[in-house]
Amino acid sequence: MSGHANSLRAILLALGANFAIFISKLVAAFVTGSGAMMAEAVHSLADCGNQGLLLLGMRQADRPPSDEYPLGWGRAPYFWSFLVAMLLFSVGGMFSIYEGIHKLSHPEPLKWPWLAIGVLGFGVVAESISMHGCLTEVNKARGERSLWRWFHETRSSELLVIFGEDLAALLGLSVALVAVLATMITGNLLYDAIGTIVIGALLVVVAIAVAYEVKALLIGQGVEPARREEMLAFVNARPEVDVVLNLITLQMGPDVMVAVKARMSPAPDQATLIANINDVERAMKERFPDIRWSFFEPDVAD
Repeated sequence: MSGHANSLRAILLALGANFAIFISKLVAAFVTGSGAMMAEAVHSLADCGNQGLLLLGMRQADRPPSDEYPLGWGRAPYFWSFLVAMLLFSVGGMFSIYEGIHKLSHPEPLKWPWLAIGVLGFGVVAESISMHGCLTEVNKARGERSLWRWFHETRSSELLVIFGEDLAALLGLSVALVAVLATMITGNLLYDAIGTIVIGALLVVVAIAVAYEVKALLIGQGVEPARREEMLAFVNARPEVDVVLNLITLQMGPDVMVAVKARMSPAPDQATLIANINDVERAMKERFPDIRWSFFEPDVAD
């Protein structure tokens, strides 16, 4: 059984980790005068901006419905999450691949390699803390499901993006650490260039995977399959309902819209039928608090 995850906590942990890594890289860039380290500092600052966009999306999702947006702004986080995935692909992944190819053709000796190792080691620790916090929230949401199944089924775009970012960052920092150590030990700059290309490829793969999942939410996905079955079973079990003919859901960020078509149990008059429908809707919202909008249609066939 899955629970409720705190996406805000995961975002704030990631923001704190990325800002700490940005400061460490910036200090190292000033000490060494390394342009590459300064570029890495800018990269970490861009990651902080990504978390800022996710926070913006969550804030917009709280806007109330209006005549222009009758179902509210609940899906706003999907747009910002998709934008973050695109930035991760272009700014992070493609730039790293370009930098690696540039190093292959124009190799530059490493400056202050031990300082670079120290910064990367600190980055691994900071990202590990962020990843631990993210996985804590993911485990609350995924229940008995595997990580891969959760990644494919989750409707929390913010948590999905943070998980992808943390995973890519942690793997990337680990690859960078191995590449720098290999370059130091062998003196062969090829390891540094190949490591940079591998990091870029990792970012591109993660960004494409995240963008693909968020795209489905942008188009309009229903609730997670297991949750829909739970809703269907709940309504079918109500004494006021004979059988559910159709149940449609739409995930609206943290909220859900549900439309039900059902054959109702016999009622003595129209007023009783309406009261029964209202009772079912009220019970649904009590059982599933994330249901914000419900539309109920009594019928004899779908």
